[in-house]
Amino acid sequence: MTNRKNRIVAGEWDVHDQPDAPDDGQRFEEVRGALLSLAYRMLGTRSEAEDAVQDTFVRWQEADRTEIRNGAAWLTTTCTRRCIDILRRAERQRLDYIGAWLPEPVHTPAITEDEYAMPLASSLSTAFLLMLERLSPKERAAYLLHDIFELAYPRIAETLGLNEAACRKLVSRARLSIGQSKSRVEPPPIAHQEELLSAFRDAIETGDAVSFAEMLSEDIEIRHDSGGKVSAAIHVLQGKQGVVEFVQTFLHRVWNKYRWTVVDLNGTRGVLLDKDGVIVTAVAIGFDEQGVAAGIYILRNPDKLANLSMDTIETWAGRLA
Repeated sequence: MTNRKNRIVAGEWDVHDQPDAPDDGQRFEEVRGALLSLAYRMLGTRSEAEDAVQDTFVRWQEADRTEIRNGAAWLTTTCTRRCIDILRRAERQRLDYIGAWLPEPVHTPAITEDEYAMPLASSLSTAFLLMLERLSPKERAAYLLHDIFELAYPRIAETLGLNEAACRKLVSRARLSIGQSKSRVEPPPIAHQEELLSAFRDAIETGDAVSFAEMLSEDIEIRHDSGGKVSAAIHVLQGKQGVVEFVQTFLHRVWNKYRWTVVDLNGTRGVLLDKDGVIVTAVAIGFDEQGVAAGIYILRNPDKLANLSMDTIETWAGRLA
């Protein structure tokens, strides 16, 4: 079963089959959330996703409605192609990016046991969005449209301006590149996530990381994203021993001065650190198939933290499928 928001992205909204349809602005609002959901997964940043959707709205306003049969299909195609253009530009920009790049975190409810919400929600995780970075823009678009939003290959072909065989190859290459078995790991129960974060906090506050270490995979990694604008480790730190030592020494010394708040970020429990009410760090955790922590993602780039606020913590909640 596919939920309503997913169906709209899949192009099942027919412009001319709605005799009592609302005006064009209201029609667009029906699918804005779906387009934003697609654009964020494509681009990994809230600001770029909102720009892509706004550009799509402008083109929708200027379009000749008599030439459009399926409104959702037209909007999905326009938004997808705009995202591909933005991704191509971003690829060049990221060559000059200082340190590791992480997707911009957004406030979304933690994943529940809802069998229909789980597939889409799990594709919001920081770890999943990072895996998408391995793909070319068209591979990413084809993979998301088919495997996440359940679009049929004929519709994907129309959206990308390719034949069906080429689209199938794009999806196949994408699955191979990111590893199909690990593409969308369902996170462990909320209680387990909170237990891990509690152990993480204890390790930072006390310097004793024994309990925390027991919850980490042997090949865990820490990635910092500062964009070169604030102090942070530039290189990816890998391996349990190095990660534990980093927590016991550096984070134990530096993070004790920050206030710690557990929040929902990208479908899982995460942490916001603030100083005098200003958020300075966002932390997300990635898990493997056994529910063991496999990645700690530390975002300190102030540009990517700008949309997070302790006063508006649920701003984006519910806006992404």
